[in-house]
Amino acid sequence: MKLVPIDQAFADWDALMSLILASFAYMHPRIDPPSSALRLTRQSLKQKAETEKAYAAIENGHLVGCIFCKPEPPECLYIGKLAVAPDAQGRGVGRLLLQAAEGCALECGLSCLRLETRIELEENHRLFARWGFVRTAEASHPGFTRPTFIEMRKAL
Repeated sequence: MKLVPIDQAFADWDALMSLILASFAYMHPRIDPPSSALRLTRQSLKQKAETEKAYAAIENGHLVGCIFCKPEPPECLYIGKLAVAPDAQGRGVGRLLLQAAEGCALECGLSCLRLETRIELEENHRLFARWGFVRTAEASHPGFTRPTFIEMRKAL
């Protein structure tokens, strides 16, 4: 398995879109409000890649994972759209992508990783905790009076 940057040389935007949608599909009936992944387009993904550092995991010529990273000075690198193909889960793809994010954070002089995960997705909370993240806050999307997501951070 290898990591490649998602940048101007990246060409398979349709596969990237399909990967994210397939990876996030399990959560749609469980979360409210709906995932922002449903609003992604080929163009919005390209724009996201222009403003953020992103990586794709490739295995045997197939896209099996991705991660988008955005510096949040003064201290954090925000991780978004961490996606692993359903048939590739449990094989270390997520950890490999997380290692790329850690390297990116250190290159940027940032001391922690930050992510947000939906309140309903307790299995994600447990996975991120195993990867060294700790729960730091709860918040809600606009228009909601109950918490809809949690923030987690990992010190580097």
